[in-house]
Amino acid sequence: MRIINKDKLGKGLPAGRQEYKKADFKDANSLRKFVLAVRKAVADAKKDKMKKVAVILKEIHKFGIGERELGEIIAREVLIADYEFTKYLSKPKEGWSFISGFALIGKVSKEFKVGIERGKIIAGEVNMTRELANTPGGEMVPKTLALAAREAVKDLPNTKITVLGKKELEKLGMGAVLGVAKGSPEEPQFIVVEYRPLAPSYDKRGNKGGDIVLVGKGVTFDTGGLNLKPTDGINDMHLDMSGGAAVIHAVALAAKLGVKKNIVALVPAVENMPGGYSYRPGDILKSLSGKTIEIKNTDAEGRVILADALTYAKKFNPRLVIDVATLTGAACVALGERASAIFTRDQELEKLTRELGEKSGDYVWPMPMWEEYESEVKGTFGDVANLGKKGRMGGAISGAMFLLQFTKDYPKSTKWMHIDMAPTMTATDDEFLAKGAKGSPVKLLLALIESY
Repeated sequence: MRIINKDKLGKGLPAGRQEYKKADFKDANSLRKFVLAVRKAVADAKKDKMKKVAVILKEIHKFGIGERELGEIIAREVLIADYEFTKYLSKPKEGWSFISGFALIGKVSKEFKVGIERGKIIAGEVNMTRELANTPGGEMVPKTLALAAREAVKDLPNTKITVLGKKELEKLGMGAVLGVAKGSPEEPQFIVVEYRPLAPSYDKRGNKGGDIVLVGKGVTFDTGGLNLKPTDGINDMHLDMSGGAAVIHAVALAAKLGVKKNIVALVPAVENMPGGYSYRPGDILKSLSGKTIEIKNTDAEGRVILADALTYAKKFNPRLVIDVATLTGAACVALGERASAIFTRDQELEKLTRELGEKSGDYVWPMPMWEEYESEVKGTFGDVANLGKKGRMGGAISGAMFLLQFTKDYPKSTKWMHIDMAPTMTATDDEFLAKGAKGSPVKLLLALIESY
């Protein structure tokens, strides 16, 4: 998309103004409404078969943000709103309705231009996350996701990728990942993406550390396993690897922006299928941590594979671990489709995440992790049960409490947070985004990386 600076043309729309859809900021009296106004201008332009959008800068409230951030938001949201998943559609005779450019009318500062370029890069990775998540499960299998991760960081500075296959996982003892993967002929993959622009730091014992580790759920298709999902719950389950796609592209984004932080993405990638070798309700899996996991329901598989990934994260002696997963329908019941649920016992991290969620547009809301909830996931025949004793009651919380058990031997200095992004997996109609994956929480992850 071409960005045109029209400050020399005065206050009006550029020549050929009938081609432009003017963004209406009349009611944009908050940052949230401003973002929606930018997106709506794009949606309206496409609906009216117009190819360009005009933004009159003097009409915008500044909302207490700087020129760079303002430029970033405009470019980012125009490009995110313009995205559509067309890979499997026949091209219309009149062509696609994508926007070809947008005009900025008014004086544009150097900082604003820097923000524009940054916004374009961010939008590119958000949209690539959506592209991966939208890909049908028949084509997006674990090995495909691993190949996509390689492509995402190809030729980027200071990055490397390692993919562990079934034999390596057996050697390591990742019984949780292997257990979930048993029902599918598609072999599991454990994807490790590293971005290291800095020399490693060391703790007092001489161990390498200081990394930020992002862990993403990579269930490329989730049938529920032997606890098969109903028809209305299974149709979107190619999107169950949205967390994995998000952390891969968050690392790629950090590399493209030259962020001076060492960051690692871990993605356990599996299919959860009801095959003849599927893991069963009542099975007990031995995880990488040594803890055993009692399987109460094969459809609570995301937390099971994340258990091994959270344990593997210790290898990097991290200062911050964030896992991202479309983990529970219960989070959707609690929060609707407006915000992801966040879980952490670190109050400073919780407060920071809420603030950055507002600024980034990846909205979040905290939920409790009181000690009383831990008894819900205590197993009878295994150390930890993958379903809370109350079943669906408090299901998002019991999912988080399960994951907590695999972070307890982290160093005291390591902070951990779980993001249940199931509520924001797909866009709602009034967000002025294309149907399908929303690309959350890539923007939030970048904000956390840069702020932490």
